[in-house]
Amino acid sequence: MAAFIVRRLLQSALVLAFMSLLVFVGVYAIGNPVDILISPQADQADIARTIAALGLDRPLWQQYLIFVKQALAGDLGKSFAYNIPALQLVLERLPATLELALAATGMAVLLGIPLGLWAGLKPDSWPGKLIMTGSILGFSLPTFWVGLMLIMLFAVELGWLPSNGRGPTSLLLGVPVSFLSWDGIRHLILPATNLALFKLSLIVRLTSAGTREALLQDYVKFARAKGLSNARVVGVHVLKNILIPIITVIGLEFGSVIAFAIVTESIFSWPGMGKLIIDSINVLDRPVIVAYLLVIVSLFILINLAVDLAYSLLDPRMRLGAGQA
Repeated sequence: MAAFIVRRLLQSALVLAFMSLLVFVGVYAIGNPVDILISPQADQADIARTIAALGLDRPLWQQYLIFVKQALAGDLGKSFAYNIPALQLVLERLPATLELALAATGMAVLLGIPLGLWAGLKPDSWPGKLIMTGSILGFSLPTFWVGLMLIMLFAVELGWLPSNGRGPTSLLLGVPVSFLSWDGIRHLILPATNLALFKLSLIVRLTSAGTREALLQDYVKFARAKGLSNARVVGVHVLKNILIPIITVIGLEFGSVIAFAIVTESIFSWPGMGKLIIDSINVLDRPVIVAYLLVIVSLFILINLAVDLAYSLLDPRMRLGAGQA
């Protein structure tokens, strides 16, 4: 297991190095932030001083080498707009995005697996058909439209929930979170629901398909023939065997929830990384854009590693294979 982890970490380092080059060239070769950051009334001397101060007067390859040298020391450059370290700015917004992503993923898992089991065990019943129809709607409806409808219904018409912001935060192990207060939870419900809808539909359909396939397997038929209760057959023999693909999807989709929470954070003015990257793109704040993308890539790498480790806990064959390797 230790050799497997070391090998994966080395692969992750190579992926991160390649992505840093790709992201740097892609972001730094597009647009000129000086045109946005400097006043139109500035003279050529002011423009030249600003370009030199931002390091944009050097060739692109030289800028990248400087970036790599600073990145190895934990410095991804200073924000053009805020004049503070870009990594610090991104990490300050990370807890808000992680809180939203965890809430959305938790909602999708807690509702998706039971609903998918029901639909898989009783596909011809009207609740099963209703669940599967609802999952199709979850795939089809655009996230931005659902978010606006949630605001119109629950914030404007009914006035039950706030439509924007994060609400009051409290420190939990030094990290600001909003779910420790009722007002914070009220602010979290609408954006988390909007972000969870697509993932909920995905988990429902995956669980339903896995359940229907598992019920046809010999080990399930043998368990029923032994006289085991239906709850034990479903809970032990069916659910445990379909969890592996479900965990794969949940792990990968959690990374996508973090990366693509941009729309939800913009609609609900949630102060996370997604809203930050939109604001940074508007002013071509290159260091913040690069820092954001590298943080997202690092999170994907860590999530994939966690999923692989979870495999070994759920499937003994993987532990055996790792031991033989």
